[in-house]
Amino acid sequence: MEIEINVGISNRHLHLTKEVYEKLFDTPLEKVKNLTQVGEFASNQFVTLKTKDNTIKKVRIVGPFRNYNQVEISKSDAYNLKINPPVRKSGDLENSESITIIGPKREITLDNVCIIAQRHIHINTLDLEKYHLKENDVVKVMVKGPRSAIIDANIKSSDNGVMELHIDIDEANAFLLSGKEKVTLILNN
Repeated sequence: MEIEINVGISNRHLHLTKEVYEKLFDTPLEKVKNLTQVGEFASNQFVTLKTKDNTIKKVRIVGPFRNYNQVEISKSDAYNLKINPPVRKSGDLENSESITIIGPKREITLDNVCIIAQRHIHINTLDLEKYHLKENDVVKVMVKGPRSAIIDANIKSSDNGVMELHIDIDEANAFLLSGKEKVTLILNN
């Protein structure tokens, strides 16, 4: 079975706890626009990421607040910052990179927060059952176009998930994807 799904391209961003956010900002977290995944939004708040070798300015905070802090960057960003974050699923932060976050109020160094997000497919729990999938299943995805490929992606389910492949900006550039294309989820069940 093959299913056409949308592509979501993720640029560098971070998720914060309310506690850390309030150490960095005096203003409330302000929504600019909703993201595809229900309940998630791009905020109007930005920070600077800093390592001993370099900085990246204007990195967006994604809301709502989480119960853990996580910084997601691309491998190109990692080269720029001269760090080596692991490729991981969201929330799998053990032995990941430390990074300094600079907000309007102060800067804070957080340990074990920085990863390169593993590519994944968001899906809701009803579709998970419908397509006989399980959380963390690895599935094949066909990318069509001048730089076609078949890639692996992990399944990430939630009650309100919207089916979409999430890749980072480096992967999108490698496949010449702009985010307007569809890819094909290949199911062998």
